[in-house]
Amino acid sequence: MGVEGCTKCIKYLLFVFNFIFWLAGGIILGVALWLRHDSQTTNILYLQLGDKQAPNTFYVGIYILIAVGAVMMFVGFLGCYGAIQESQCLLGTFFTCLVILFACEVAAGIWGFVNKDQIAKDVKQFYDQALQQALMGESDASNAKAVVKTFHETLDCCGSDIITSTFTPVWRDDLCRKDSMKSFFENTNCHKKIDELFSGKLYLIGIAAVVVAVIMIFEMILSMVLCCGIRNSSVY
Repeated sequence: MGVEGCTKCIKYLLFVFNFIFWLAGGIILGVALWLRHDSQTTNILYLQLGDKQAPNTFYVGIYILIAVGAVMMFVGFLGCYGAIQESQCLLGTFFTCLVILFACEVAAGIWGFVNKDQIAKDVKQFYDQALQQALMGESDASNAKAVVKTFHETLDCCGSDIITSTFTPVWRDDLCRKDSMKSFFENTNCHKKIDELFSGKLYLIGIAAVVVAVIMIFEMILSMVLCCGIRNSSVY
């Protein structure tokens, strides 16, 4: 016998929330794939300075986000089907998946909060090392110049907080475009641009995580109430 009254309303409310959850999973998956293939980040994070690869800690968070989006779509579908079928087994599985997913999201959020400044810091150190090699004319200067020019062209910047205070030739034509002089004096150096690049993307990820967490809490509550309602209706 199907559920009636308030429990029936909860059933359809849970279905609606699960459909929203499924859509949110698709949006997160799409945003994660966009971040993964964004031209600015890929141009920078695929660079190599001698034997040293550009820091790719940022991509760890993106891969986690891709996995979360895909799992959310599966769990959302499971919840929709379980609510319509009034299946305690499916709803129980759905609730378990939600708890696991919520725990993973909290862990990923803690990881992101701990590493949010470190990601930009590592990339800035990589840029400074390449810039110093390019300016000092070290053995791998040609590779270093290519790395530096990629940063400058991708981020439309020139110089850094540290290097420009010591080395005047930072605006040489072989490293920076002539029109970068204006950007340099307007304080849009590469350190600032790197901070803007990653802080904007991490802020976007943080908003998505908070919205999904709120939806998940509502769904866990509704699924427990619906399971209790189905159990009570089967008794009577």
